Amino acid sequence: MGIDDILLYDETIFKDIDAFNPDYVPENYLHRESQMEALAICLRPALRGGRPINTVVLGSPATGKTTAINKIFNIVERNSDKVVCVYVNCQLHTTRFNIFSQIYNKIFGHMPPETGVPFSRIYGSIMKHLQTEKKSMVVALDDVSYLFHSKNANKIFYDILRAHEEFKGVRTGIFAILSDIEFRYMLDKNVNSVFIPQEIIFEPYTTQEMFDILKDRIRAGFYPDVISDDLLDLISEHASSAGDLRMGIDLLRVSGNFAEADASKTIEKKHVLEALKNTDSTSLKSTLKTLSADEKILLETITEFDSDDLIAGDLYKSFSNKTSTSYASFDRTLNKLEFLRLIDTKFTGKGVKGNSRIIILRFDIEEILKCLKRIK
Repeated sequence: MGIDDILLYDETIFKDIDAFNPDYVPENYLHRESQMEALAICLRPALRGGRPINTVVLGSPATGKTTAINKIFNIVERNSDKVVCVYVNCQLHTTRFNIFSQIYNKIFGHMPPETGVPFSRIYGSIMKHLQTEKKSMVVALDDVSYLFHSKNANKIFYDILRAHEEFKGVRTGIFAILSDIEFRYMLDKNVNSVFIPQEIIFEPYTTQEMFDILKDRIRAGFYPDVISDDLLDLISEHASSAGDLRMGIDLLRVSGNFAEADASKTIEKKHVLEALKNTDSTSLKSTLKTLSADEKILLETITEFDSDDLIAGDLYKSFSNKTSTSYASFDRTLNKLEFLRLIDTKFTGKGVKGNSRIIILRFDIEEILKCLKRIK
């Protein structure tokens, strides 16, 4: 097909292309029933006029944390007008003013003036509204680690959690969402004494769970019989290997686009393979962007060993020469790389208490180095 034909071609295999967007909230939310129940328990006191239970929602990227929060907030808002549920992406909003502007917008339906109005007035308007209307409020701070990096976390947590000290009867809580298992959040004593969170863990999806979720997304996004289960198996296995459900969803979308460009009414294997070429490097690059300086150095150090049996002890010697880091810090950094599915580790049964590990890269060395070079 020519470019004009591609752009103007009327027929489509997509029933709802929005079903493949990152912010799409599926009608059927599979394999997270226990986590949804735990979130509901933490919100239940607010529905009964009490204070929400503070919570840390913990799990690697693409394990459904944000979807779960949005889903449970939608359910609460459909069933009660006594709880204000606010979702804030802390990658985008890291300052005290920005966070409370998002809360203000949720309550009043518009943003506060950017200039000329002191923070205290915005804060007071929010809390007086909750006080007057007798409403509880829970604020979900997604990727909350960004608030700690910007050194704004203590003040923001304090403002939310201790509002009742100035505004009698106000009931507030925080859902802190963390995608970094090695991040150690430290709050001041006067904040920590009122935070005391429950912890809800989102484990990585299995291959079968990814298949089920992607199958449901296909029903929502494509017309019937567009893609076979065999090809869905291929996509599920690839997404599972990368530890990223979003990659599987994106592969469906890109494969569909290639099929349409080919004037095909079904997605064929060649379309999936073409999509895989486009998706792999993009996914790897986006993951590497999230790494700290030491994590990047450790990953680069792993690539320097041309061996299938790289032992953690040998890796530490090389890494410590570059960073002068302790073994405990090295171990945490290594666990982070495994958590992000950049490496695998396998215990050998040797070493101290049989804890010696072999390090296995999950990606091609040249591809890793190429992506690291691009993001520097």
